[in-house]
Amino acid sequence: MTDQHPADVDALSATARDHLWMHFTRLSAYQNAPVPVITRGDGCYVWDSTGRRYLDGLSALFVVQTGHGRQELADAAAKQASELAYFPIWSYAHPKAIELAGRLAEMAPGDLNRVFFTTGGSEAVESAWKLARSFFRRTGKPLKTKVLSRAIAYHGTSMGALSITGIPALKQDFEPLVPSTVRVPNTNYYRRPDENMTPEQFGVWAADRIEEAILFEGPDTVAAVYLEPVQNAGGCFPPPPGYFQRVREICDRHDVLLVSDEVICAFGRLGEYFGADKYGYQPDIITVAKGLTSGYVPLGAMIASERLAEPFLTGTNWFAHGITYGGHPVGAAVALANLDIMERENLNQHVRDNSPLFRSYLERLLDLPIVGDVRGDGYFFGIELVKDKATKQTFNEDESERLLRGFLSSALFEAGLYCRADDRGDPVIQLAPPLTATETQFTEIEQILRSVLTEATNHL
Repeated sequence: MTDQHPADVDALSATARDHLWMHFTRLSAYQNAPVPVITRGDGCYVWDSTGRRYLDGLSALFVVQTGHGRQELADAAAKQASELAYFPIWSYAHPKAIELAGRLAEMAPGDLNRVFFTTGGSEAVESAWKLARSFFRRTGKPLKTKVLSRAIAYHGTSMGALSITGIPALKQDFEPLVPSTVRVPNTNYYRRPDENMTPEQFGVWAADRIEEAILFEGPDTVAAVYLEPVQNAGGCFPPPPGYFQRVREICDRHDVLLVSDEVICAFGRLGEYFGADKYGYQPDIITVAKGLTSGYVPLGAMIASERLAEPFLTGTNWFAHGITYGGHPVGAAVALANLDIMERENLNQHVRDNSPLFRSYLERLLDLPIVGDVRGDGYFFGIELVKDKATKQTFNEDESERLLRGFLSSALFEAGLYCRADDRGDPVIQLAPPLTATETQFTEIEQILRSVLTEATNHL
């Protein structure tokens, strides 16, 4: 592909500035600056409209598991569109949705046998809350409507999913939201309440806060707790040893559903098809999206246990919920082809084998005064930035603004690395490259980060 003419590049950027309402974007940032226009991708790299290459250190948005430019996935989409481009799964079915549902049910842990398709993660999270409420209403516990989730956790942007989200700044413009959501502590061991806690002790402490919240709200009012295997927002918080096992015991004791929100963590991001398998716990519901199709077509799903489906299998009972494009034939076909690639290339094992090496490259950055912590798992890591390593002092709001938005985001991109510099919680940089990444990419990531972070201290 040849580079575009400068006039065409300027026209694209101008049209984007004037007409494209970019998501989670300060539109004012582009009043006097061009909008970056990404035009193609191949493997772990993308190119912009000027022909510049960037290492995709975030799999676009934790999505492109098998890498950019997979002709096999494009062909699967084209073939399916030529046969059956669309038909709903409202009282009907089509072959690809059937095949994919069966495959996911076989892959999912335990008795998670029922697959409800959506088009994305927020819809999957929303669907799980609706199912929890509907299930308890049909089993004689209509007061069980509340949901627990963790501080700083992101679970989506639709009104129900946003209510479950634990990031106040994302919610303020849209309140009041759906009531009956409660926050519990997350598993950021770096910020544990007692420095003397071992990881195991911290896990017990964090899990017990969930039970404390259930008892405070009243067990007969709590329907579900939403937890990511590795929490995304705040910077990749892995679970302490034993955490999920204790949470499972608590949920069983109080008849509360455990929803494993794996919109990011499923399909190889942690080296397993599901994060629940990675950490050895049994959810009642798993929510997925993103990596299911490697982002080539939008598709998500709620995978529910057989127990939750039982009330809807007889008589006139029904789950009064549906989404027009849920289980789209083209999306299902691409998902099946994507899973074929993952199996054929053994990408889960590739991630398991290479995750320690990836971590080791990132941990080299701990010699920089601005790097306080490196954490995560699989191909999903966060680097927490601090003002003082000895005291773990973080940046104030003004310093964080100048560091992240005033310098890091643009400097990393200019240096050839697309990743996330974020302050939903403490300032972090997040890395989640395609699952095909190797030491070549790890080296490049470390070198770019070292150069930019070394310079960053001059901008405070």
